[in-house]
Amino acid sequence: MRSFALVLILVFVFPDVATSQDFGAFGLPTLTGNTSPDGSIQYSLSLQVLALMTAITVIPSLILGMTSFTRIIIVLSILRQALGTQQTPPNQVLIAVALFLSFYIMSPVLSEIYQTALDPYLNGLVEANEAVLRASSIMHDFLLLNTRSETIRMFADLRGIQDFASPEDVPFSILLPSFITSELKTAFQIGFLLFLPFLVIDMVIASVLMSLGMMMLSPMLISLPFKLLLFVLVDGWAMTIGSLASTFQV
Repeated sequence: MRSFALVLILVFVFPDVATSQDFGAFGLPTLTGNTSPDGSIQYSLSLQVLALMTAITVIPSLILGMTSFTRIIIVLSILRQALGTQQTPPNQVLIAVALFLSFYIMSPVLSEIYQTALDPYLNGLVEANEAVLRASSIMHDFLLLNTRSETIRMFADLRGIQDFASPEDVPFSILLPSFITSELKTAFQIGFLLFLPFLVIDMVIASVLMSLGMMMLSPMLISLPFKLLLFVLVDGWAMTIGSLASTFQV
């Protein structure tokens, strides 16, 4: 574990040392880099695999924090709570719905990233740095479109930044926390609106049972079939998912 941590420190903090010929003295001679005649550095296969594994561990966080997944999964969880169905649909189903819906919403952005950045890089038309810049610019535009301006202003004030010359000047260090905070606020607002009709049904059922003297009978047990019936009659799943998809600007 110490050797692995030392490798990470050398690669990402001291790249000159990590790519030198003396790097084999640390017991891992395969983690090397060779400088080409044009000045570029060709890293060994071990370093490429290490970078790939590191990227794989970051991908779940990117899915949660830079896409529509957060808003969707929170709204679906609140909807399940409002229906009072406990663990139906189960968590696996909700996550699957959120993932597929996120892919549907993000497909224009992903297609643009592929056409603008990934495909030219795979064909050798642009360098890796240029491809990353193009992809990050596309994601920056998506995040900016779906983030509240007041949230960006709040995080900018916390950093001590008064104003930005243009929206493109907002750095990811401010845009990412602003986006996730904005998503949380929007998700709870949508969840509140979804909760209201089911809350009315619960109150009506509780009042009727109270007037009939059935105080020992659980109102949740009686209201559940009516809430399910209402949700099915209005095609609730299609309305909820369609409304969620329409709340994003792509």
